[in-house]
Amino acid sequence: MSEVRTRIAPSPTGDPHVGTAYIALFNMAFAKKMGGEFILRIEDTDQTRSTPESEKMILDALRWLGLDWSEGPDVGGPHGPYRQSERGDIYKDYALELVEKGHAFYAFETPEELDQMRVEQKEQGLAQKYDGRALNLSQEEVQAKIDAGVPYVIRMKVPEEGTCVVQDMLRGEIEIDWAQVDMQVLLKADGLPTYHLANVVDDHLMKITHVIRGEEWINSAPKHILLYQYFGWDIPTLCHMPLLRNPDKSKLSKRKNPTSILYYQRMGFLPEAVINYLGRMGWSMPDESEKFTLSSMIDHFDIQRVSLGGPVFDVEKLKWLNGMWIREDLSVADFAQKFAEWGLNSEYVNAILPLIIPRVETFSDVADVAGFFFKGQLDVTAESFSDIKMEEETLRKALQFALWKLEALRSWEKDKIFTEMKSLAQAMEVKPKDFFAPLFVAVSGTTTSVSVFDSMTILGPDMTRARLRHAVNVVGGPSKKETKRWEKEFAEL
Repeated sequence: MSEVRTRIAPSPTGDPHVGTAYIALFNMAFAKKMGGEFILRIEDTDQTRSTPESEKMILDALRWLGLDWSEGPDVGGPHGPYRQSERGDIYKDYALELVEKGHAFYAFETPEELDQMRVEQKEQGLAQKYDGRALNLSQEEVQAKIDAGVPYVIRMKVPEEGTCVVQDMLRGEIEIDWAQVDMQVLLKADGLPTYHLANVVDDHLMKITHVIRGEEWINSAPKHILLYQYFGWDIPTLCHMPLLRNPDKSKLSKRKNPTSILYYQRMGFLPEAVINYLGRMGWSMPDESEKFTLSSMIDHFDIQRVSLGGPVFDVEKLKWLNGMWIREDLSVADFAQKFAEWGLNSEYVNAILPLIIPRVETFSDVADVAGFFFKGQLDVTAESFSDIKMEEETLRKALQFALWKLEALRSWEKDKIFTEMKSLAQAMEVKPKDFFAPLFVAVSGTTTSVSVFDSMTILGPDMTRARLRHAVNVVGGPSKKETKRWEKEFAEL
């Protein structure tokens, strides 16, 4: 048997998600247990949303948790580059190879034509997918369009009848009708690959033997299996992990649970406790012990012990486990050192001091003025906003719209935050000073704190957004009906 090689392949388009760490942990544990290698690859084919800042946050967050990879964009390796954006035209070459073999085809429809196709399919009660119309073009017609410079994509051919049997390590055989599978775009009009083509090509070239990923990818498995068959390559062993859930059993989402790894770091959780908790998500030690180290998990790892019931990510349970780690594993000296590293490190404190020094007369004033910098979630209630000079509806919208703006902000710098919030205030026809007041309360607990934009910058995106989400909840976030209306209104601002 060839050496086991697993991978994690995050897209650097946002905050490092606990779901990414969960899948990375199980890939790493499986590879290490089998004496193999764990690889990290950056899937940045979405050039409009991918950022270097997001990539750095992902790498830093995974390393903070103690997860490590033997090959990746930062450490190199024999199968690089490990960023898809640096892998040149290989994907286009492979897409053209499939066209030549008769497994893929050129399609020239405009976005408007595709929209109309979906509308008609919906009206007829048909599945909304590409209807294969470009397959009716003759070779001469195709060549004429290419010669004329008509924009095109390359799509894969899919069988019209029968079923695809997906072999899964945890689930056995999964049957999916080919009628449900779309003729996936493989190469976009800009010449860049879609996820599906790049993923299969890279997994093959990087000699990945086991693809362990979330169950949301089950419906994509037939496309990937078909591509392996079209290329004549060995198909890696597939394993689809259960999705993480909120306590109400819905899919884990930032609207109901903080999902960024960096949030838990900023909150003062121990990385050992977080990785321990993620290891408990759908898996258990042979002796059912709640508390265990990463190395112990690897030593005892058996992927067949994964339970397919949706594991619940409960922050209160994580806090309890973190408390156990603090009390059982940290001496007083250890606690002092780790607390200082978390909150009293010179970089963090030196950023805060210039803001608070003008506001204190004795050292004993510091706790009152700067306390919110050292807290997690604040004790903010609806009553905290009672002095804000704003209609209730406007207040609710101001906080929600500010949150949406800040969730989309990829570069977390004071001037950019200020510019975004000021332009939002003007678009909502609210005086900036009045608009900023509820932000002060949400972020610091009071309207009289130090500069709210300096505070946001120092607290970082994860803690800032988490506090804003809490503020939205306490003043009354939008109902389902309101959400659609607000989203439309926000988009028009």
